[in-house]
Amino acid sequence: MQQYDFAIVGAGYAGSVLAERLARQSGKKVLLIDKRPHIGGNAYDYYNEDGILIHLYGPHIFHTNSPDVFNYLSNFTEWRPYEHRVLASVEGQLLPIPINLDTVNKLYGKNFTSEELAEYFKTVGEPVDEIKTSEDVVVSQVGRDLYEKFFKNYTKKQWGVYPSELDKSVTSRIPTRTNRDDRYFGDEFQSMPLHGFTKMFEKMVDHPNITLMLSTDFKDVKDSLSYDQLIYTGPVDEYFDHCYGKLPYRSLRFEHQTLNEEWHQPVAVVNYPNDHAYTRVTEYKHLTGQEHPTKTSITFEYPQAEGDPYYPVPMPENAELYRRYKQLADQQENVHFVGRLGTYRYYNMDQVVAQALTLYKKLIGADSLAEAATSKNPAA
Repeated sequence: MQQYDFAIVGAGYAGSVLAERLARQSGKKVLLIDKRPHIGGNAYDYYNEDGILIHLYGPHIFHTNSPDVFNYLSNFTEWRPYEHRVLASVEGQLLPIPINLDTVNKLYGKNFTSEELAEYFKTVGEPVDEIKTSEDVVVSQVGRDLYEKFFKNYTKKQWGVYPSELDKSVTSRIPTRTNRDDRYFGDEFQSMPLHGFTKMFEKMVDHPNITLMLSTDFKDVKDSLSYDQLIYTGPVDEYFDHCYGKLPYRSLRFEHQTLNEEWHQPVAVVNYPNDHAYTRVTEYKHLTGQEHPTKTSITFEYPQAEGDPYYPVPMPENAELYRRYKQLADQQENVHFVGRLGTYRYYNMDQVVAQALTLYKKLIGADSLAEAATSKNPAA
């Protein structure tokens, strides 16, 4: 029986980063397991039958303010500069989201300046003694009407509950601007992997110390494996056989289409807060920079309660349930839980990379994240 230093469950960002660091920088023997038939987790992309690069699990846009994370991933990919822009279909218009100066002026037929918009927000914003929910965040900043037009029903579709029932963290992720900045993200580093996410992951895990085991459920093979430590990036409640009950997740269903036209929409993503069962439509050529004169591929995104777990649902009762699982997790010897599912946190891609590098830093006793991301462990 092959003996491994580490078995890692899940070949998405968390698992792949840790496999790469442990194998390449620390000389460890690593077994990387995933129940899906591919690496890359939800960031997996591929060329469809029309030769267009699409994201199988919906749009993934890389952005970060961390030089350490960006520099680390740059070891495995060249980058294509890309700043993400999103429009929302509201009352027959396609309007910039996050809400900015143009959003308000076009929606209401106004001609506000930035200073006037800031004053307008003060007049329509509803004072909230303590901001607890996602509704509190929005109505306190931009008032009830914009909340209902852009946020209320979109959130209900996405999460299955209204913003008044969700933790403030969900809508706090979306800024409100009084200028004309229409970028969805404000991060310092905004790019897309030049040849796609999957190519980046392939380079990451291409090492003789890494053994890949795909299309494999860890539960089916764990008793036949031999390893010293386990890194688990799957759902933490699943690891413990749901002994306290299931942690709620939101899932997604994707409908992929290829159309016989060069372009379908003016930006990569158009949100539909109030119309249709889907939340958004993505056109991938905007993201990838790919050119095709007669075809374009789009994806409709339908949130649902059942299916693969995508988003931990940030509600107080779920946080309490996770706390009980975390107490169990903390008691496990030589088992480490990491990633969005392993720690029940709504992390962006760069945050998962940073979390994985932080765990590697701890495992090797590095002094900094930069050291964990770039330096060879002197003890290896």
